[in-house]
This record gives sequence, C-alpha cells and structure tokens, in this order.
Amino acid sequence: MRSLYPAIQPYRQFTLPVTSPHVLYVEECGNPDGVPVVFLHGGPGAGCEPYHRSFFNPQKYRIVLFDQRGCGKSTPHAELHHNSTWDLVADLELLREQLQITQWVVFGGSWGSTLALAYAQTHPQRVMGLILRGIFLCRRWEIDWFYQAGGASRIFPDYWQAFTKPIPENEQTQMVAAYYQRLTCDDELIRMQAAKAWSIWEGRTATLRGSKSVIDHFAHPHTALSLARIECHYFMHGAFLQENQLLRDAPRLAKIPAIIVQGRYDIVCPLQSAWDLQQAYPFAELQIISDAGHSAAEPGISAALLHATDQMLSKIK
Repeated sequence: MRSLYPAIQPYRQFTLPVTSPHVLYVEECGNPDGVPVVFLHGGPGAGCEPYHRSFFNPQKYRIVLFDQRGCGKSTPHAELHHNSTWDLVADLELLREQLQITQWVVFGGSWGSTLALAYAQTHPQRVMGLILRGIFLCRRWEIDWFYQAGGASRIFPDYWQAFTKPIPENEQTQMVAAYYQRLTCDDELIRMQAAKAWSIWEGRTATLRGSKSVIDHFAHPHTALSLARIECHYFMHGAFLQENQLLRDAPRLAKIPAIIVQGRYDIVCPLQSAWDLQQAYPFAELQIISDAGHSAAEPGISAALLHATDQMLSKIK
C-alpha cells in the first residue's frame, strides 16, 4: 500500500494576527510555485501534525498549513472567545489574501471537511477543488450519535463507560452540556479531567483497529484541552450553522471538482453523511475505503488521500 511522501520541513513559518486575542501559526512547505493547497485540520481544536505535510507531492504543491484559533501553536491556547465557524472562514480568506493566492485547493478531514464546505460555499470562486475525508455535516443526529447513549456507545460500551465517568448519571441525558459546564469551569483539575476523558473517547474510536499512537496523541494534555474545549463549545452552538445548512447550500459548489474519502467503518463520522453529501453534490467523487474507520493515519485512508491529491492535479488543469 502506498506510503506518505517523505517528511519535509517548512520553508516559511509566520504568525497571523486575527480577531484579538487570536494569533494563528502558519507554515508553507513544498514548491513555492506549485499549486496552492490549504490543509484544514480536524477537531475543531486538534491542530496540525508534521505528517500532514506529507499528503502532497512537494514538487507540485505549495502546501499551506495553519493551526485554527485556540489550538496547536496558535495562541491563546484553548481560547473560546471569538471562536466560531465564521471566524475561521474569515481567517481563511485573510490568509489567502496575505499569501497572494487567487485560488487554491482546499483539503480537510473530519471537522476540516465541515470547515472546507462552509468556506467553499461562502467563497466558491476561490476554490479550485476540494479533497474531503470523514465527512462531518454537524447535524444534530451526528452530534447525538457520538456524544449520547444509543449510537457509537453501542459499538464501544467499554470506552463509553470511561467517557461518562466524569458526568453524574442524572446529567447524562445532556452529555455535551454537562461536559461544557466542566470544560469551562474555574477548577483546572476538573477541566483537565473532563478534557482527557472527552479526547480519549475520540482517540479510542478513531481507528478500525486500536492505535496506541493515535490514543496517546489525543491524551496529551495540550491536545486534549484545546480539542475538548473547542469541540464542546462548537457543538453547544450547533457549530454556528443552521440545521442541514451544508447540504442545503451544496448547489453553491456546482462545478468545483471534489474527491471524498470515507472509511466504511467510521464510527466518529458515519458513512451516511458522506453519502448524503455526494447525493447533494454530484460533482463529488465518493471513495469508500472498505477496511478503515475515521483516522487519516489508517493505511487505506492515507493511501486514498495520496491518490486524491495526485488525481486533483489532473482535474484542475
């Protein structure tokens, strides 16, 4: 199975002040004269990792990566103020203008697919193509599937038990709200306990076969705190989207080529959402990976994404 491109280092790193108090960390890799592509990480709140640079042919792509508000190397860490979907869409446009890019390919997985769709539907003239993985449309049922009993909990009851442990039984009918109360409280110990339980639940369920490296990444306090706080903040507000908005506005993407890579056994973001998107967006090619779950680090998903980045070059010529 195909491997990622060799590890590379950025040829440029800088910070971009946006709405106070937020300052974004940005890096560019690959070929400065190549096809511009922007990488949108998941979460919201997860941040970029070095291996994210390696999904793209460094000879052919100008690779732009940045940590969204409140996570990764962006500051202040885990900040919720002025942190919404539409703040991030505005950040993307500011970044594009700062880099003097007319159009770019937008690559996003999980929450990154949500943000990619919101951005492309707002600024379709700026998007040459979309590469999306693990589709998350932020509909009510999708959030309930993963964070309320009766969905993913039926497949991972042992991991679900650990996820519910910080929450008293009488609050478990509203898990997101119960977690939000703890993740935004003044007690640092309570915040971190809740953050680790929230983030580890996601890490444990992200791969078809359990991955210690994935779980360890999600359990790291820096990642766990931003991921849990920012995700919970977004989900408490319906991701700042109207219900079903991304499907409703799919016609705005007409004629933008897209490739969707989706694990058949994705428990975090079930295949139904990718299917629904492709039905509403016939310019999108849906590739279902038969032996994969959610994580971009799974071999089948990784290989399909590499093929997609090569394939996109021919689609946009």
